[in-house]
Amino acid sequence: MNKTDVLIIGAGPTGLFCAHQLGIIGLSCEIVDNLDKVGGQCIELYPDKPIYDIPAIPECTGEELTENLIKQIKPFNVNFHLNERVEEIKKINTRWFVKTNKNKEFDVASIVIAGGVGSFEPRKFPLKDCEKFEGKSLFYSIKDKTIFKDKTISIFGGGDSALDWAIELSETSNVNLIHRRDGFSGAESSVQKVKELNKKGKINLFTEYQIDKIIGDKEIELVKIKHDNGEIKEIKSDYVLGFFGLIMQLGPILEWGLNIDKKTIPVNTENFETNKKGIFAIGDICTYPGKLKLILSGFHEGALAARGCFTYARPDEKYRFEFTTTSKTLQGRLGVKKSD
Repeated sequence: MNKTDVLIIGAGPTGLFCAHQLGIIGLSCEIVDNLDKVGGQCIELYPDKPIYDIPAIPECTGEELTENLIKQIKPFNVNFHLNERVEEIKKINTRWFVKTNKNKEFDVASIVIAGGVGSFEPRKFPLKDCEKFEGKSLFYSIKDKTIFKDKTISIFGGGDSALDWAIELSETSNVNLIHRRDGFSGAESSVQKVKELNKKGKINLFTEYQIDKIIGDKEIELVKIKHDNGEIKEIKSDYVLGFFGLIMQLGPILEWGLNIDKKTIPVNTENFETNKKGIFAIGDICTYPGKLKLILSGFHEGALAARGCFTYARPDEKYRFEFTTTSKTLQGRLGVKKSD
């Protein structure tokens, strides 16, 4: 049994900053996330894409933002439980008992749900023989683009992710872009760029084609694609990438007795508590009048939720607000070295 003050569900930017705020006010926490890495959607969907609306940071990637947030919580020794999903929660007296899909148990004073849009997984190719290649030569997201250098890549999809990665990878790889329609749903500027690169021979474009079969033993060798008119082509491929969007699911959260409104959780804006006392929701998963789905909004929500958690973790203490610039107590928790 893991006993701590707060359990945060979700290791994205909002959950990470909430952990920082909890640490500052003297509360301990642990974080559970169903993904295999810290960073949430920032890392899973756009690790190399620039973000332009983080206060005081004109531009950073999702990976850079995550790295800095991890560095910020380092003084608090936060434990992460990745590749795990919270399945059950139960209130016993004043504490919450939580169990994951791997039978890990937690005893906490409060819970902060920072699960973005819930648990999500990519829409996959409708082929049974695809699974043996997944994570080896077939991917639904890109974590390390360097593995594709000087290789032949077949990208399937017609949205922003497919277009942007086709453009970027064409600089170092031989790229085939296959889409089931003639038109694309991505940004028009990206569509025009792809067509331009196609004319220059940098991208091989196949429209009105869908995947028919992947050929190979341990590694992908060929991809068969089928045109709407029945024509079949074989394309040499070292790697296959599929960008068909994500399936968003709230999963077990639906069973916890929380008020749900269109796959989001209504909260009050005083401390972002839900209808269940001791359970808070922050980030994209929460809703309230005027809600903006911005990372900076999630930071604000996490700061207030952390103060709400203090009430449950320290019921006999009165919370005292302090500034990190002047409080020696807070600076001590942060590991700030005193100047001579």
